Amino acid sequence: MKIISKGIVLLLLWSILLLHASWTSGSYKDTGKELIIDLPEGKLSLIPLNQNSVRVQFFQQGSTRLEELIYTENVQSPKYTIKETSEEITFRLQRLSVVFDKHKETLTFKDPNGRVLLQEKAGGRFMESSTIQGTPTYKVEQQFLSPKDEYLYGTGQFQDGYLNIRGLSRRLTQVNTQIAIPFVLSSKGYGLLWNNYGLTDFNPSDQSIQLAPIPNKSETLTVDATSTSGNKREVRQINAFTASMEIPEEGHYSLLLDVGQRMARKHYLSVDGQNVIDVNNIWLPPTTSIIIEMQKGKHEIEVQGDQKDQPILYWHKVTDQTAFRSPVAQALDYTVFAGTADEVIGSYRELTGPAPMMPLWSLGYIHCRERYNTQQELLENAREFRQRKLPIDVIVQDWQYWGKHGWNAMRFDEERYPDPVGMVRELHDMNIRLMVSVWSKIDPNSEVGKQVSAKGYYIPESEWVDFFNPEAAAFYWSNFSKKLLKAYHIDAWWQDATEPENDDLQNRRINSGRMPGELLRNVYPMYVNKTVYEGLRKDDPDRRALILTRSGFSGMQRYAAATWSGDVGHDWETLRRQIAGGLSQMATGLPWWTYDAGGFFRPSNQYTNTEFHEQFLRWLQTATFFPLLRVHGYMSQTEPWRYGKEVERITTQYLNLRYRMLPYIYSQSAAVSFAGSTLMRPLVMDFPTDHQALEQRHEFMFGPSLLVAPVTEGQVKQWNVYLPKHTEGWIDFWSGENMNGGQSVKVNVTLGKIPLFVKAGSILPLGPEKQYTSENTDKPWEIRIYPGADATFTVYEDEGDNYNYEKGKSATFQLKWKDTEKILEISDRKGSFTGMKKDLILNITVVSPQQGIGVKASTPTQTVTYSGKLMQVCSAQNE
Repeated sequence: MKIISKGIVLLLLWSILLLHASWTSGSYKDTGKELIIDLPEGKLSLIPLNQNSVRVQFFQQGSTRLEELIYTENVQSPKYTIKETSEEITFRLQRLSVVFDKHKETLTFKDPNGRVLLQEKAGGRFMESSTIQGTPTYKVEQQFLSPKDEYLYGTGQFQDGYLNIRGLSRRLTQVNTQIAIPFVLSSKGYGLLWNNYGLTDFNPSDQSIQLAPIPNKSETLTVDATSTSGNKREVRQINAFTASMEIPEEGHYSLLLDVGQRMARKHYLSVDGQNVIDVNNIWLPPTTSIIIEMQKGKHEIEVQGDQKDQPILYWHKVTDQTAFRSPVAQALDYTVFAGTADEVIGSYRELTGPAPMMPLWSLGYIHCRERYNTQQELLENAREFRQRKLPIDVIVQDWQYWGKHGWNAMRFDEERYPDPVGMVRELHDMNIRLMVSVWSKIDPNSEVGKQVSAKGYYIPESEWVDFFNPEAAAFYWSNFSKKLLKAYHIDAWWQDATEPENDDLQNRRINSGRMPGELLRNVYPMYVNKTVYEGLRKDDPDRRALILTRSGFSGMQRYAAATWSGDVGHDWETLRRQIAGGLSQMATGLPWWTYDAGGFFRPSNQYTNTEFHEQFLRWLQTATFFPLLRVHGYMSQTEPWRYGKEVERITTQYLNLRYRMLPYIYSQSAAVSFAGSTLMRPLVMDFPTDHQALEQRHEFMFGPSLLVAPVTEGQVKQWNVYLPKHTEGWIDFWSGENMNGGQSVKVNVTLGKIPLFVKAGSILPLGPEKQYTSENTDKPWEIRIYPGADATFTVYEDEGDNYNYEKGKSATFQLKWKDTEKILEISDRKGSFTGMKKDLILNITVVSPQQGIGVKASTPTQTVTYSGKLMQVCSAQNE
């Protein structure tokens, strides 16, 4: 008998394992609905969702699927083909293919022409078992290759000021002023949704340093702040912290500062004595990020912040890769969408739910302040709007109207609001709607709160309702419906602090203690707004819902939810950061967003401070081209007339422009609902190959035609505007001058004018000036034609305030401009609805420096009466 040495046995075993690994990496199973590839570490699944999207899931033994919260729509499973060679497996759809490399065990995503859209990095898939609050979970990460010329947008609304986030580190958590949405949109023609409901790190850093406080270096500040218990004055101690970091090689580095508390009071970071971040606000997110160039060697770091901060600085060198990491997960799970930006977002909404039509009145002016203290005060100001001929559709009652009844008691304090029913009726008689602030937090000593406590419907050790518990959500809604909706016939709902405030699910149990809050840490706002929207559809089925909410998550567009940027300051840098943050959210597929025009926290001398007046007007002018237009301010009387005649005059001008644009805005709102479009558009959506356009952080398109270039600095007479590459050029909205695309131009600006350009080859339908959106007027529309190329525009109309459009009660007609022939063709009208005007008087205006410029209607080229039948208008343009 021969004795085989231990080394030979080990060699044989190793050979068998290698053969097994090679075999498992090449074996797959086609279930008819998904492709499952066996790997030594687990199972890799490719699930086709529609013809341009594939969901990728990686499971290990013990992995489970969480409840599906994002994908809700019943879309027929698309047909696909599978082709295998000795090197790879190709999974092909009509508009997307996925190639699995058997040797590298990576996936490559390609368009129908074989062009690479996205590639996994070899060795970049990671999954490791873990626990959270004693519950088995996993840590997961996926790394992707990112070519140097790629631009990435998304992850929600952040306060770091970045729009292109390639290489930037971000920590996705829900807090006041920050909305975490794990979706990115690429200039390369794809979108990626990271399917995880908990904390996620985008481009995480594994290198970090803990900073130590500097003795005897601090200052004391007293601030007026908001909190979950109302307004309060806080004394804050600002300390300095320091550390040294060693950089191994020169290059661009992404730095992420974590202050070590759930909210920050200050973001301040200096490197070697050079300040790179300096942002002050009453509330700030706990993390902020920046990319800077650093040399090899030792660097001195200083951070300033609250004395209770425990700051940590994370960093990594920016390389040609992108990564997502979630410390709490059940599987590695992401979806890739292929196509143009509109195709990507349209596909996403096809799977996660369309955005319902917002009420027409929500697209007018929404006026708010912190706060009206009595019924009389609110009504006096509403009447003043009408007397001064300032357009308005919605007035807002902010928090604490509940008074002695306790926080969010879902009732008005009768001493200050003696007749809420009469108040709402009087507003309606003035054609003004009422929006009311409602929280997910309820005082446990209030009438409703005592019942919530008794039933165990609070998240433990908090005053937040446990919306993850269906019974708690139903109880919340039953009180909401009975005590507010049906009692007063309020029109719109402001769901404040739906993060919940301060990332309050960490270290708590949810759904009656069944699971750790970290599993669903980022989706609390989804549950809150789902509860309210579905309740409104059930109990108030004849009126369209409008929900304004401070936080959001992927899929929440289906609940008529609009977000805003939270409790921000008023200065120029804050304005710039809000615009970039809003555009970042637009890249994630959630289409409804705004901010507090003028900033929430304002200077104490705001009514006489001319510097603030300029800031306010620039905030307002920019917001005129946001999905929603809204003013708000802390401890402020925000009505325009309180800031003097000049501010009131310019405010009126822009409100008139907003109301004149309603045919354009409402038609584009329909495109959002029915075609997956986006109204406020980062330039990547329309100019993905124009690299200079992709560098713009603050310019954006408003619908398909309008280029908005906000003025974001004070005391300027000229503003530099980049006109994206467009063969036919751009036409100045204010002057009618035509300029070539693909160039930067200096534009003269005044306090009453911001740069605004229209794409040559556009049709802009403008209505008459109105005091409210539903005002019935026989005044003509102005159809402005911006010549230079053929153009089309589809006008959409319906009843504006109900859901009859879901039953087909709507109408459209198409405007088609033939540039060579100088002919405008107006199609047959399709559809009808109650109240539809059979005849429309249309003033056709071919724009030139002599006509069709500015806010006011000008002398038309021709006037026609459109009766719903096909007609052609021959326009004699002045040469």
